[in-house]
Amino acid sequence: MNAHADQQLPDPSTPVSVSPSYAAGRLARALRTSLTHEDAATRERAGSRIRQWRDVLSGMADGTLTVGSRTPVAALPAWVTPEVVTGGFATGTASAGGPLLPYEEEAARLAGVPATRSALFAHSLTEDGLRRLWSLLDSGCYEVHVPEEAALATVAWLVRAGDVDTAAELVAELHPFADRLRFTPRPAGRPAPAVDRVHRRTAGEAGAALARRGPHPGVEAQREALSVWRPFEDELLAHRLAAAGPGAPGARWHADGAALLARYTALAAAHTRCTKHLDPKSNAAILRRALEEELAGHTLAPRPAGLLRVAVSSMLAKRGAPGSPGHTRLRRAQAAQAALPAHHELAVLVLRRIAPLDADGGIPDVEAAVAPVSPEEARETGLPVGARVPPAVAAAVRAALSAPLEVLVERGVVPSAEVLAELVPQLVAAVTAERYADGPLRTLMAATYRAFRKRRSLLLLNLEHQVRIGELPWFRAASGHLADGAAVREPAHEALRRLGELAVCAFPGTVLPNPLVRELGELGRQAELGAPFVEELAADIFMGTFSPKFLVAARIAADLLEGSLYARYYGIDYAAVRRMAVAQAADGALRGRPARSAPEFAALCAERAGTGRGWSTAANGTVIEQAQILTTHNLATLAARAGIAPPPGWARPARDCFETVCRLVARVEGNPRPLSTIKDAAYAWRQMLFHLSLCDAAERAEVLAWIEAEAVRRPAHVRARLAPALAGLRLAAGGGSFGPDGTSDAGRARRLLGWSTDRHWMREVGAPARGRERVHPQG
Repeated sequence: MNAHADQQLPDPSTPVSVSPSYAAGRLARALRTSLTHEDAATRERAGSRIRQWRDVLSGMADGTLTVGSRTPVAALPAWVTPEVVTGGFATGTASAGGPLLPYEEEAARLAGVPATRSALFAHSLTEDGLRRLWSLLDSGCYEVHVPEEAALATVAWLVRAGDVDTAAELVAELHPFADRLRFTPRPAGRPAPAVDRVHRRTAGEAGAALARRGPHPGVEAQREALSVWRPFEDELLAHRLAAAGPGAPGARWHADGAALLARYTALAAAHTRCTKHLDPKSNAAILRRALEEELAGHTLAPRPAGLLRVAVSSMLAKRGAPGSPGHTRLRRAQAAQAALPAHHELAVLVLRRIAPLDADGGIPDVEAAVAPVSPEEARETGLPVGARVPPAVAAAVRAALSAPLEVLVERGVVPSAEVLAELVPQLVAAVTAERYADGPLRTLMAATYRAFRKRRSLLLLNLEHQVRIGELPWFRAASGHLADGAAVREPAHEALRRLGELAVCAFPGTVLPNPLVRELGELGRQAELGAPFVEELAADIFMGTFSPKFLVAARIAADLLEGSLYARYYGIDYAAVRRMAVAQAADGALRGRPARSAPEFAALCAERAGTGRGWSTAANGTVIEQAQILTTHNLATLAARAGIAPPPGWARPARDCFETVCRLVARVEGNPRPLSTIKDAAYAWRQMLFHLSLCDAAERAEVLAWIEAEAVRRPAHVRARLAPALAGLRLAAGGGSFGPDGTSDAGRARRLLGWSTDRHWMREVGAPARGRERVHPQG
C-alpha cells in the first residue's frame, strides 16, 4: 500500500486514521493526465479516475467512507464488493451496482417485467425465474464477473436440492440490496473451460494484441527504399554511365532520361515513406538535377559538374557498376529482404488461425498457431510458403498458452512469483469446487471463487483482515452441502504442496507475494493445516504490532530451525519464541477467545531491530523484517506443515538464491537509489540461509564451498560488497555468532539485512564515509 497513516507511531490499542492527502495527490495527478496527455484513450481513462478520486475525497469528508476499515462504505456490509482504487481506497460505489447491464435489460424484456433490479430479483424467485436459473446451472453456460452475480443461482440450486430454509434465509439477507446490486449470472455461449490447465492471457486478448499490430513506419520505409528507390538509383547511374561513352549523348539517351524523370515524379507521389531521395545532397538527387539541366539544354556549371563526378565515383566505389557481379549479389539480397512479409501481415494470419478458439479461454496449441505459412495459406493470402512468424508476433500467442502451471513456468510464460500469484486462483477455484458433490454446484462455486479473487484489496488498519470468501452469504449457504472431510482436505493439501514447491523451486530468491500467500492460506484452511500464512506488511502504515498468527508461524519455524545455521546467523533464541507462543495459546484458552494482537512478539521484533518508539518508515521496516526473519516468511510452514520437498533437493534453491543475490548486488554499483535493490538482495540471502539449513551436513558444506568459488568469479565491486556478508556466513557456519550490533571480527563480518535507519553498509563499500542518514528502501 502507498497510502500513508498519520505520521506518528500510535499506541497499538489506539485506532489509526488515514490522511486524505494521498487521495488528493492522486486526484491532481489524474487531472493533469486528463488535460495534457496526447493519447485520447488515456485522457478518457484519467477522466474516470477523476470521478473515482472525487468520490473518495467526498466520502471521507462527509463520513460515508471509513478508509482503513473492512466495511468502508457505511451503507454496505463487508460482503458487498466495493469499487477500489489505487492504494486500497474504496470509492463508495459497489462493483455490482450502477446502471443495468445489457444482459439484465434483455432478461427483463424476456421475462416481461420492468427493467429494474428489484423486478428482476422478484422474477428470479418465481417458477419461471427459477427454471431459467436451473437451465443456466445445468448447461454451465454463464459467467460470474463479480461474486454477487452468483447469489440467486445459489438460491435456485438450494431450492432444487430441497434446502428451502437455507434458500429463504439467503433471500432475506440479499433482499435489502435487491434494487441496487446484480444478483444474477451473465448468460454465455459456452461453458467455462476445464480447470486442469491455466493461462496468463486469453485467446481474445492475444487476438486483440495481434489486431493492434499495424505497419511499422521504419520497417516499411526501409522496405520501400530497397524495393523502389535503390533500383531507381541504379537506373539513374546506369543512364549516366551510358553518357560517358565516346561521342555526345544521342536522342535515345535524352528520351530515356525524360522517361526516368517522369517515372520519378510518379514514384515520389506513390511512395512517400522513404524521404531520403528528397535530400538535395544525396547522390541520387545530384544525378537527377544534372539530368534535368541537361534535358533542358543547359551546360552544367563547374560546381554541379564536379558534384556529379563525385557522386558517380562514390556510387561506383561503394557498390560497383549496375549489373556487375558484386552489385547484382547485393541487390538480390536486398530484394529478398524487401520481399519478406511484414510482421503485421503475419500477425493477421496468426489472428485468423486463433479466431475459432474460445475468446475467454487460453490457446492449448501455440505451436500450431505460430507455425510457418503453409502452401494453402500462401495461396489464400499471398504470403510466401514457409515464411516464419517473427518472435514479436509469436510472443502475443505464447502468452496465452493454456497448460499446467508447471509448464507455463518452464516455458517462461510465468516469469515471476507475482505473475504466478495471478494464475493460482484458477487452480484454487478448482480445488475449492471439488469439495462439493454436485456438479452444477461445483461449477457455480468455482465461478464464485474466481470472481472473488478479482476483488481488489482494501487499505486496512487496526489489524483488520480482508474479507474472506466464507463471508459471502451464498458461499456460506452452500457450505452445508460439502463432501466428507477427507475428500475436502486431501486435494487441498496436495494443491498446497504442489504450489509451494513450484514457488520455492521456480523463484527461490523471491519473497512470496501477498496474493500468493492468500491463496496458500485458503488452501491451508481447506486442508485443515492448523498453521497460518503471514503476509508482508507495508512499512508506511505499520501500526507497531502483529496479529497472533505471526507468533504461531514463528513457533513453527522454531520447531524446524532451532540450532540451525539460520538460527545462528540471525541470532535467534527459538526456545524463547516457543515459550512465548505457548504463553499466548494458554492466555487465549484462559480468556475463552483468541487475542487480537501479539504484543510480546512485537516487542521482541522491536528489540531485535534496535528501534525506539519514534515513527519512520525505515524504523517500521526494520521491525517488519525481524518478523519475517523469525517466521521465515512462510517457508517453515511450507516445509514443516505442507510438506514441500524440492525434487532436486534443498541445495538447488540455495544455489539459485545466491545467484539472485549476486545479480541484485551487481545493480547497486552506480545506482543512485539502490536501497530497494539491497533490500531484495537481503531477502534472497535470508531465503538462501533457510534452504541451506535444510540441507544435510555434506550437502551444506558442498554448497558453501560452491558459494565461495562462485563469489570469486564475480566483478570486483560485487565481491567487495558481498565480502562482509560472506564473512558472516563463514562465521555462522563455523558455529560462531555476531555481536549485538550485527558485526564480528572487527567489523569484517556483517549480518546482511535489508532495512536500516542509517546509511546501509553495503552502500559504503568503496565510497567515502558520510554522516548519519535516515533512509529506507524506495519502491
